[in-house]
Amino acid sequence: MVHPQVPVDIDACVVDTGDTTWILVSTIFVLGMSPALAFFEAGMLRSKNTLSIISQIFVGNVLLSVMWLVCGYSLSFGTSFLGVIGGLEHLLWLDLPYNKCGNMAANIPAALFALFQMMFASITPLLMTGAYAERLRWDVFLIFTCLWEVLVYYPTCHWIWGKGFLHQLGVLDYAGGIVIHTTAGIGSLVVAVFIGPRKDFFAFHGEYPPHNLPLAATGAALLWMGWFGFNGGSALSAGSLAVSSVVSTHVGGCTSAIVWLFLSMRAHRPAATGILNGVLAGLAGITPASGYVNTQATIVIGLSCGFLSYYGCQYSKGRMHIDDALDVHMIHGATGALGSLFVGVFGNLQTHDMAGRFFEFQSGPRQFFLQTFGVVFVTVYSGLMTWGILAALQRSMGDLTHDEDKLEVGLDWVDHGEVAYHKLHVLSSTSAGDLEAGAEMGSMHNLPSEDAYRRHPVYGGNGAERRPLASGGRSPDGKGDSSVGNAGYQSTS
Repeated sequence: MVHPQVPVDIDACVVDTGDTTWILVSTIFVLGMSPALAFFEAGMLRSKNTLSIISQIFVGNVLLSVMWLVCGYSLSFGTSFLGVIGGLEHLLWLDLPYNKCGNMAANIPAALFALFQMMFASITPLLMTGAYAERLRWDVFLIFTCLWEVLVYYPTCHWIWGKGFLHQLGVLDYAGGIVIHTTAGIGSLVVAVFIGPRKDFFAFHGEYPPHNLPLAATGAALLWMGWFGFNGGSALSAGSLAVSSVVSTHVGGCTSAIVWLFLSMRAHRPAATGILNGVLAGLAGITPASGYVNTQATIVIGLSCGFLSYYGCQYSKGRMHIDDALDVHMIHGATGALGSLFVGVFGNLQTHDMAGRFFEFQSGPRQFFLQTFGVVFVTVYSGLMTWGILAALQRSMGDLTHDEDKLEVGLDWVDHGEVAYHKLHVLSSTSAGDLEAGAEMGSMHNLPSEDAYRRHPVYGGNGAERRPLASGGRSPDGKGDSSVGNAGYQSTS
C-alpha cells in the first residue's frame, strides 16, 4: 500500500488538497465495486438466486464497514504487537484526525486513509460469495463472513500493510494481491471443497447457464472502472505513481482478456462470459504489481494471468470437479498470487519513474524469495483458518447448506421470501433434437406472483378469503392446487 521509497514523516506532513481529492474520489470508486460485484455475480448465476447474492454483498458491506469502524482499523493499522496484530488505540476511530496526517500516509488526513482502507476490508470477504453461491445458508453466511474478516483479513492486512512481520521482512503488496486476492482466493477454494458441488454439477460440467449476461457485463464494467480507484488510489497521492498504477491496471486487464478471447475462439466461440472473466483475471493479477512495474512488464503479467486463469478454470472444474461457482480461486486467487511473484521479477523499487523502455529486473532473487514466502505463508494461513471456521460452524450449526428441495426452489424465496423475476420464462429440459424440430424452448416456472407479497387477506369475487401458499403457489405435494385463484393463493372457502 505504501511504496517502499516513500517514508512517512508525520512532523513534516501537510495535508494536500490535490492528494486528498484523489483519494476521496478513489474511495468512492472502490465503494462502487461492491454493488458492481453484486451485479456481476447475480448475472452470472441462475435467476432463482439473484436476490440472494445481491443481499449477501449489500448486507456484507454494511456489516464489515461497521466492524472496520469499531475495531478493524485498529487491529490492522494500530501499533504492532510482536508484528502479529495491531493494538486497540484506534477503536471507534479514536485519535484519527480529519485535519492531520497519520503515520500510514503522507499528505492526506488520517481519517481518509482509514475510510479508504474500509472499502478494501469490506469487499475482500465478499469475493468469496462467488464461490459458495447458490448454496450457503443465510445465517451461516453472516457468521462465516464476520469470523473470516476478524481471523483472516485483519491479521494479514497488519502483517503486510500495517507494518507487521511480513512488511518488516520486505514482502511487498502494492494494492492487494496477497492481502485481498490470495486470501479470498484460497478461502474460496476451501469453501467450495468443504460444502461440495451443486446438484447436476457433472451434467453441466460445472458451468451452469448465466441468467442475465447484460447484467453481468454491467457489473464487470463497473468493476473495471472501480479498479482504477482500487490501484490508482493505493499510491496515496495524485502524482506519477497513481498515473502508472492506472495505466498498468488497464493494460493488465486488456492483455488478459485478449488471451481469453483467442483461447475461447479456438475452443468454440468467443463466449461473453470468458471475455468478462479474462478482464477480471488481468485486473486481479496486476493489482499487487501495478505500482512497482513498468508498462512492458505489465503486458507480460497480463498475458501470464490470462493463460493461468483460463487453463486453471478448465482444470479445476473439468479434472478436479471443484464447484467454485464463479471460479474465484482462479480468477482472483491464482492470478493475485502470480502477480505478487512478478513483483520479485520486474519490480522497480528504486524510483517512481515507470517509463523505462525495457523490462526491469531490479528486484533480484532476494525479493523473489520474499514474495514467494509471503504468498505461501498467507495461502497456508488463510486456507487453514477458513477450514477451521467452516468446521466449527458445521459442528455448532449443522449443515451449512440447504437441502436439495430448498435449493431447487432457490435461495431468493427460501432465505428472503422474495424473487427477482415474476412469471419467469426459463429453459426447459427439452432435448437438442426437439429444439431442432422447433419444439418449445421454455416453460413457465412456478414462482410466486406479486400477490404472494401481500401481508393482508385477499378476497375473491365470492367474498371467500384466500391465503398465500407457503410454497409460493404450490400445494404441499408440489403439484399445484385447483383452488388457487391468484398465483400463490388458495381459497379458504
